Amino acid sequence: MIGMILTLNTREKLKLNHEREPKSMSQFASKRYISLETSKRNGESVRTPVWFVEENQRLFVWTAYNSGKAKRIRNNPKVRIAPCSATGKPTGTWINGEARIVSEAEVGHATELFKKKYTLQFWVIARLNKSKRALIELHTE
Repeated sequence: MIGMILTLNTREKLKLNHEREPKSMSQFASKRYISLETSKRNGESVRTPVWFVEENQRLFVWTAYNSGKAKRIRNNPKVRIAPCSATGKPTGTWINGEARIVSEAEVGHATELFKKKYTLQFWVIARLNKSKRALIELHTE
């Protein structure tokens, strides 16, 4: 089982406003969903609301290994994320990033974070969905 990990790291070379970056990251506090925007081969954007957990400026998101979003990330690593409602309506600022699929080594820890945040909901979904999972890492631009 693999998960999806989104790691949001600031880069000094971008000369970001010191107030802007913490505000961007703080928008995810206490939220239950983020909208993950990926691009199809033809350039069309696809937004998907997903559960997430955050730890040390890193966001973890679950997806099936062969899901559309995982396939799109393999083809084009450029993504955007924003906090959203359960229906996918963005409720915050979009952040640009680049994603890549990483090893299965971090799945156990991400699973524990999801169990803690989503408790019974996560347990039910994990039991019903036995498909291979994808673990993806995202760096902000």
